[in-house]
Amino acid sequence: MIAQPASPAPRSPGRTGSSLRVASVPSGHVYVRHCGDERTAGDVVRLADPRPNGAPSTSQRWWPPVMLDPAWVDAHHEDFDVFHLHFGFDAQSPAALTDLVGALRRHGKPLVYTVHDLRNPHQADPGPHGDALDVLVPGADRLITLTPAAAAEIARRWNRTATVLPHPHVVRPPLIARARPPRGRESFTVGVHAKSLRPNMAVLPVVRVLAETLADLPGAELLVNIHREVGDPAAHAYAPDVLTDLEALAGRGLLTLRVHDYFADDQLWEYLSGLDLSVLPYTFGTHSGWLEACHDLGTAVAAPDCGFYAQQRPCLTYGHSQQDGLDAPSLRDAALRAYRTRPRWRAEAGGRAAERARIAAAHLTLYRELTR
Repeated sequence: MIAQPASPAPRSPGRTGSSLRVASVPSGHVYVRHCGDERTAGDVVRLADPRPNGAPSTSQRWWPPVMLDPAWVDAHHEDFDVFHLHFGFDAQSPAALTDLVGALRRHGKPLVYTVHDLRNPHQADPGPHGDALDVLVPGADRLITLTPAAAAEIARRWNRTATVLPHPHVVRPPLIARARPPRGRESFTVGVHAKSLRPNMAVLPVVRVLAETLADLPGAELLVNIHREVGDPAAHAYAPDVLTDLEALAGRGLLTLRVHDYFADDQLWEYLSGLDLSVLPYTFGTHSGWLEACHDLGTAVAAPDCGFYAQQRPCLTYGHSQQDGLDAPSLRDAALRAYRTRPRWRAEAGGRAAERARIAAAHLTLYRELTR
């Protein structure tokens, strides 16, 4: 379906000489926070995420986003100059999103949409996300995405132009500058983090190939992490067969299995810093914040070719998609190449700071253009 951009909505007056106020959905997510430059923080003020009904007063939870309700826009349209959507509309129907776009246009508020996902990694069925994109991409006044390939796909599907801005750093700057833990050539740790088995993960095929590949390599170890709820019958992520197979491989000495609750950020950074290679077991997706965190910390990544991960940051690539399954030889080759060459693609703290400043300046320019 090719959809032309909507004709410009009538604008409310801009805020010449003062901060631009942005209703960002969400505001507290690390990506969104790092799209602003701390040194010029006063240029753009993002409204705090309203607390969802039922969330405790001490909670940092932003979902489901209250700002997606057209009634919120009607009640708060004088509080912001630009509405910028990133994430959080998974549960919204096309009709609800159409109402949101209508409310913004009714009040003369420009809509910016950053297209992070062309395929939602949390939804097995691509239909609902595709239907949402058919509302948001044509309805937005301006589009942003993270890679040239994603921009090309947006142009092909909707005849819209998206500004390409890179993903900012994920890890805190002091940790980007911190030396990695010393590791000799005699050890090599490959990690697969199964998390809570998101719908876009095919963990067992990837783990089996890696276990076989690493078995005969001196000093090589396969570390598989998975969340405890995968073994909880009351949890949505319950998948006892997967856990049983992983435990069997661990029992044969082919991998180390760690079952735990969600990592806090510092635990996650420590885990990633201890890996020589992090393998993403995805079968569909678009971009990855995990890859960005690895780049911040100097951990090499092997990413599937189903998304646009290789355009984000340097990484190894292997064949893996929902349509074609796993290309085992290419995964084996990626693991062996990492073992032989020990790639150390890593962000530099000053470079990440300069990149963040450029991203923030680009957002500010875009917002100003929309509110003139």
